Amino acid sequence: MFISFEGIDGSGKSTQARRLADTLRSRGVTVSLTREPGGSEGAEQIRKLLVEGRGERWSPETELLLFTAARRDHVERLIRPALARGETVISDRFADSSRVYQGLVRAENRQLVEDLHRLVIGIEPDLTCIIDTDPATARGRGAERGGTEDRFESLGLEFQKRLRAGFLALAQEFPDRIRLIDGSGSQDEVAARVLAALP
Repeated sequence: MFISFEGIDGSGKSTQARRLADTLRSRGVTVSLTREPGGSEGAEQIRKLLVEGRGERWSPETELLLFTAARRDHVERLIRPALARGETVISDRFADSSRVYQGLVRAENRQLVEDLHRLVIGIEPDLTCIIDTDPATARGRGAERGGTEDRFESLGLEFQKRLRAGFLALAQEFPDRIRLIDGSGSQDEVAARVLAALP
């Protein structure tokens, strides 16, 4: 099974992806836990270009091409091989992030996002969990986390609100694949909601 976690920056998706991986491993499931951008050697090198530096470092189109290059390497070198071995792959972000960030919020490039995805990536998760969190709460978490990977957080609260609206719209567009998970409450409460969403 291929499961992705999505949500705005600071939503708790990384924590929940890790928790689900730990839970499934405790049940005897072989899990590859990965992230985007990243997850393979080449993709991790591209990650630094994407998540560090000024918010307007790249145009939305250049950003999309970089994400797509990283995703292609990730799919080739980690995701498809792991699935072929019968493993469950859990990814902290995948193509839905590009649909929202570069396709809707940074610019109206949704058709370009879909065309590149079809031509270059060609795989969708079996299940996507969007951790839905209040943007102000999520922004506070991001500030507490610190570090240098804050390029998208630096674009401000209004940007995060538009991202949330984009993810909510995606959940309606793909109801068979996407589950909207209430991100409020404790980590344990959110983890229980994620487990309840599994098929």
